[in-house]
Amino acid sequence: MIWLLFLLLCAAGLLSSATQMATIYPQDPALPIGSSLTATCSVNLDHGLHAGSLYWTLNGKRLPSSTYSILSPTVLSVTLPRLSGSRQRSGDNLMCHNSGGHVLAGSCIYVGMPPEKPVNLTCWSRNTKDLTCKWAPGGQGETFIKTKYTLKYKLRWYGREKECEEYTMDHPYTCYIPRDLALFTPYEIWVEASNQLGSATSDVIYLDILDVVTTDPPTDVTLSRVGDLEDQLTVRWGTPPALRDFLFQAKYQIRYRLEESSDWKVVDDVGNQTSCRLAGLRPGTVYFVQVRCNPVGILGSRKAGIWSEWSHPTAASTPHSERLMTGSCDSKAGQQNSTLRRDLKQFFGWVRKHAYGCSGMSIKLYDQWRVWLQKSHKTRNQVLQGDKS
Repeated sequence: MIWLLFLLLCAAGLLSSATQMATIYPQDPALPIGSSLTATCSVNLDHGLHAGSLYWTLNGKRLPSSTYSILSPTVLSVTLPRLSGSRQRSGDNLMCHNSGGHVLAGSCIYVGMPPEKPVNLTCWSRNTKDLTCKWAPGGQGETFIKTKYTLKYKLRWYGREKECEEYTMDHPYTCYIPRDLALFTPYEIWVEASNQLGSATSDVIYLDILDVVTTDPPTDVTLSRVGDLEDQLTVRWGTPPALRDFLFQAKYQIRYRLEESSDWKVVDDVGNQTSCRLAGLRPGTVYFVQVRCNPVGILGSRKAGIWSEWSHPTAASTPHSERLMTGSCDSKAGQQNSTLRRDLKQFFGWVRKHAYGCSGMSIKLYDQWRVWLQKSHKTRNQVLQGDKS
């Protein structure tokens, strides 16, 4: 448990002053992975200590005596070859003990790699007044020692350099700028990474806040049947609340899938409307639907914004097909309808293809044909039931 106490001292930078009984050199070194280290523990003869009675531990584990060398009656060295990356970012704990096991001195060893250039820097704004940026560490991302990432920004042609200050433990590669941002002026934004072994800087990105606006997902998404039409559902949703007061046009996308499937179909041609009729669906089937928003033309910006996250899934089922439920076995009626079905097959295929999405004219044409077909089936079933009675 003593080495855990020294781990805390290591993290606080207080290990070198923890005791005056002995000293370790070097104190808190930073080394690249694969390096070798020779450290010395020097004791004071006034305390009755002798180098031959000392031993070393690393992270609480005693090191073999074959790695020791007695350099003088008061100095014991240890050699650590081909060091691996530190087990904890606060450093590995190298300690010198007396024969009774008491810790005489300690040193934190930092073994790792210098950071590589941060990549994939992107930023977005929720309300034109704030900015959130995220990035990824370069290379494999693991440096094995504590590495500091700093997001910096400034107005492109003037203004002083500033640092983002709001980081979170849950998202170490994200920073939030809550206020004091200028509009209609581009910013330069970049990330600096540094640790005890080196530093690196990302590429600089240039952006105007108005060009990176996004929204919360659309609200109040509902999915409902279209009367008795067995292959259609209507999706409706509300405008994202955060941007209702801004002058912009929103583009929407819809995606839907069968209950038993993980494959989504996307409807791109929704435009700025807040409802859409989905046609050509499978009768008697549960569908899940989501909607997302992209703000366009925020305060005169000519660029599209950034797509929001998808809304929470909403589910509904299409009506069951009467043709599937009646189950008539009249062969003559089937022969009479076969010619009509064959003649309509090509027309039906064309309408079904063009009714995909939210096209108003094709939806109306499709509706008329579907209603007529359902009425013809009801009439035929009534006639068949009358003949049987």
